[in-house]
Amino acid sequence: MQWAREFDSSQITMSTTTLAARAFTKVPMYLGAIRVWESLFALPFAYMGMVLAADGWPSWSTFIWITVAMAGARTLAMSANRLIHRKEDAVNPRTANRHLPRGLLAPWEMAAMMAVSVVVFFFAAWQLNPLTLALAPVAAAYVVLYSYAKYYTWACNIMLGWGLSIAPAGAWVAVTGRLDPEAVLLSFAVAMWAGGFDVIYSCSDYEFDKEYGVNSIASRFGIAAAFNVTRLMHLISAVSFLALGILLELNYFYYIGWAFAVSLLVFENFFLKPDDLTKLRAPFFKYNSAVSMLHLGFTILALVL
Repeated sequence: MQWAREFDSSQITMSTTTLAARAFTKVPMYLGAIRVWESLFALPFAYMGMVLAADGWPSWSTFIWITVAMAGARTLAMSANRLIHRKEDAVNPRTANRHLPRGLLAPWEMAAMMAVSVVVFFFAAWQLNPLTLALAPVAAAYVVLYSYAKYYTWACNIMLGWGLSIAPAGAWVAVTGRLDPEAVLLSFAVAMWAGGFDVIYSCSDYEFDKEYGVNSIASRFGIAAAFNVTRLMHLISAVSFLALGILLELNYFYYIGWAFAVSLLVFENFFLKPDDLTKLRAPFFKYNSAVSMLHLGFTILALVL
């Protein structure tokens, strides 16, 4: 009996080690499934909220835990999105090559990523301050439940923008322990910025969405109208970022960064045409993170010089 117990324990240990080894070899797949490189689009805005709230660079501890919280929240959002949409992803030509439809990853693996990421997110929020921890469940619920929005409302693209706008507001709260009006204005600007891109990006699924009853601004009002909505949202975003600089009395470096970012934004909006959606896959459009990183860089200069 003692030998049997030792054998069973050995088998369990070997099985656990094997599972861990397999999971490690799948790390590139996990990162690809959640499109980790797209984090660079939202992360600079979080850091913008952080440095503006701190009026410079905060403590390294604050910086690290904000980064960990962002990673946890975004992994939670993307894992939930992939899990919730896996059936329609399998029949949509644009998404059929994703990991879940191809069977490269199992639904339970996405669910496990959700569980791990929510623990990481809450732990990081706990390390920051009480208000950040208190608001963490609200943020977590929003980024998960957002994925259901496209089944019920054409405003889902705008709701995605608000999901990404949690990043700068959360970073502001993490630094100050309060949600100031300036943080709300920054988050509004980010919501219009990111939501506008999602409106125009959803045009690539126009035919699929119409056929399968998936909601979006494009499927509800048409592609031309969606482009106009995007341009209006980006105009509002540009004005909001300008107002933020004036409200915080930032120096000229901020406005240089703002001018560069807005120029790129204008270029992207007028490069894309409603009658030529092939340009939606242009490399520069996929890397809008460069615009947000540029804006962040000049914002930091405005605070330290």
